[in-house]
Amino acid sequence: MSAPAVIFDLDGTLVDPAGAITGGISAALEAHGIRVPDEDRLRSFIGPPLATSLKALPGVTEELVPKLIEHYREGYMREGMAASEVYPGIRDLLSSLRGQGCALAVATSKPGPQAERLLDIQGLRGSVDAVAYSDPDESVPHTSKGPIIASALQQLGLANTEASLPGLVMVGDRKFDVEGQLAMGSPASGSPGATHSTESSKGRAPLRSRTPQKTLPLRSGTLRPLPRRPHPERMKMG
Repeated sequence: MSAPAVIFDLDGTLVDPAGAITGGISAALEAHGIRVPDEDRLRSFIGPPLATSLKALPGVTEELVPKLIEHYREGYMREGMAASEVYPGIRDLLSSLRGQGCALAVATSKPGPQAERLLDIQGLRGSVDAVAYSDPDESVPHTSKGPIIASALQQLGLANTEASLPGLVMVGDRKFDVEGQLAMGSPASGSPGATHSTESSKGRAPLRSRTPQKTLPLRSGTLRPLPRRPHPERMKMG
């Protein structure tokens, strides 16, 4: 029997950033004279709050963080969202789940305006019933995805209770997605973007080891392999 509700992460789960996020962050760092970390480190920025990741870089001060984020957001909104791509099979999956009567939601660490716009651009907003996101003011700290998942449940009209949680599934590619849902007592599943190298796995969900295939959650928690496609060249945005 299918779960009555499925909550998806956004970047790396429904949508492949295709280098738009890492390229935009690189451009912002270069513009402000900060050494750009290697690709694995940059990819670890996808998912968690951007301000938190930036503060961990050498040379990035508290005062510089808002400027870096503004530079990144401008480029990402201008070019990056359109450069992103919906993972193969996702549209069919969402349609299938809806056909089975599942309520669908997105829970993302992206600020609201960016999350809604990305879903609109990729033609996915009408495929989900609710979108939960982080505070638009990225200076507001949040270290857990639990409150965002709770907001998604509330929008779906589901109470965060022991009786309702076993029927929920959280699908994501980061440890934040898994930890947030497991803390609430619900199952979690790996997503297409969860295939990664050992180095980048520090921020990833330990759901699968490195493999030449990606995975897509299907009915009853099963996984179907998808062909792996080469990662496009990192996109530079000024």
